[in-house]
Amino acid sequence: MSPKEAPLVKLAFHREPIRLFISSITPLRIVSDRIKKSKKYGQIRSSIFYSGLAEPPVVVPDRDEKEKYLLLDGHMRVSVLTELGHEEVDCLIATDDEAYTYNKRVNRLATIQEHQMILKAIEKGVSEEVLARVLNVNIQNIRTKRGLLEGICAEVVELLKDKHVPINTFRELRKMKPLRQIEAAQLMIAMNKFSCPYARSLVGATPVPQLVETAKPKKINGLTDEQIARMEQESAQLDREFHLLEETYGQDHLDLVIATGYVKRLIENARVVRYLAQSFPELLTEFQKISEIDETSKFNSPN
Repeated sequence: MSPKEAPLVKLAFHREPIRLFISSITPLRIVSDRIKKSKKYGQIRSSIFYSGLAEPPVVVPDRDEKEKYLLLDGHMRVSVLTELGHEEVDCLIATDDEAYTYNKRVNRLATIQEHQMILKAIEKGVSEEVLARVLNVNIQNIRTKRGLLEGICAEVVELLKDKHVPINTFRELRKMKPLRQIEAAQLMIAMNKFSCPYARSLVGATPVPQLVETAKPKKINGLTDEQIARMEQESAQLDREFHLLEETYGQDHLDLVIATGYVKRLIENARVVRYLAQSFPELLTEFQKISEIDETSKFNSPN
């Protein structure tokens, strides 16, 4: 097909942002007090306060009210701007009224990605103090993330590069030798469980020769030698059962993706959201919970 015959692709946004009064923007959901107390909200507030707004909110003209706009994406950012006393904000104008949550289609920075971002920022001359203020964390948190991958083998880094893994989980992984680190990472991915207590239990189920400090006996608070041996046996059994589950995983995952996808499409339409909010608010709340399920991480393939 020649360039002249190629079909035109409709732009999702107007080419240039537009500056709007915040009072002319109607949100499609409320930023609750619980959300305002969350760590994520605090980080957004700190980032806007120190660095300004990096990502414009997304709005669409309200069909029912002239010179009014519906807020499709950026509810927390607009809330923060209001708190800080801003009256105007630069917005991207969407070309349809789908209540499409754009940021849900963007993969948030995983732990390792954040580590790499911090390293790059420091290499470019950004101080640890500035990073701590912008990210709304203490400076020790920045230093811990800076040395996150010390003692972690390259294969595990590759396996966990797009996962949201608690920092303390890496501390537990360092206690194991590379081959066992890889096994532990694969188990965490298979179970979609990356918590520090789970990683600690994997360390407890690891034979002494596969630990980094083999000269020291394993001591886990509250566990006897017999319990540790049983954990090692159960860990091996779990690995065998996991391979059996792989056989049925594909169909179960497909059914779940289809169901959640249908619900997401329903509440990506602003008109449907307005109708549900007015007539069935409880149902809308449940639909929103379902739509927030991230199938790429919550139901991650064991492969």
